[in-house]
Amino acid sequence: MTPPPPRTVIVSPHFDDAALSLAGLIPRLPAPVTVLTVFGGPPAEDHAVSWWDSTCGFSTGAEAHRARLAEDARAAALLGVDQAVLDHPDGPYGDDDELTGIDAYLSALPTPFPLVLLPIGTNQHDHRRVRDRALRVLDELGAPLPLLYADLPYTGHLPEWGTPDTDRALGADETYGLSYQDLLARYDLDVAHDLVLDDDAWARKREVVLCYGSQLAPLAADHGSVLARRGPLRAERVWSPVRRPESAGAVA
Repeated sequence: MTPPPPRTVIVSPHFDDAALSLAGLIPRLPAPVTVLTVFGGPPAEDHAVSWWDSTCGFSTGAEAHRARLAEDARAAALLGVDQAVLDHPDGPYGDDDELTGIDAYLSALPTPFPLVLLPIGTNQHDHRRVRDRALRVLDELGAPLPLLYADLPYTGHLPEWGTPDTDRALGADETYGLSYQDLLARYDLDVAHDLVLDDDAWARKREVVLCYGSQLAPLAADHGSVLARRGPLRAERVWSPVRRPESAGAVA
């Protein structure tokens, strides 16, 4: 039997981004939900292991890729979502290849289009590339504008994160707010979901995040108490963009 088409597609640049950023919200989104990982392809066999993968404890990029696929499958099962993976290698292995897999996947979606969620691209070049490619393709397809989610843990380091002052602070912050400001120059950004996790939702999210155990050590090195109850993952935020008349057709 052919599975039903997704009603929600979450575009996750890397294997852990959707879980880190949205694991609390995902059960509230229209089901079935598919998480599409863009940088999900294997590295070339002769490519040296990246600094990140070596720090995660892997001897080769291929070993890291196999482990990440399995971690992602476990997280998808816990979340009750479908796992879809494009074959673009991760940044250290991909040499900035064209993200044509995004074009093919989005173009093959049935109409009416499902709800699509993209990262805003905070502090991550790979995330911004995914965001801008998907925005352009969706515009060319005449699809509705997607929702845009805050990348965690990056956005979650903002002192005002999870408070009513979040958007004001993002609009002024020169460290964590640049991608938000870039989008704000093109769109009005209305808050679609503002979720501060209660203890039960946090426990479920923590279980999902722990599926990506191979990456937690370097994440903690870069982001401190990333799994702390009051840390950067405690709140999730999603915006609904509205194109301004003067920016109609001006998609990056």
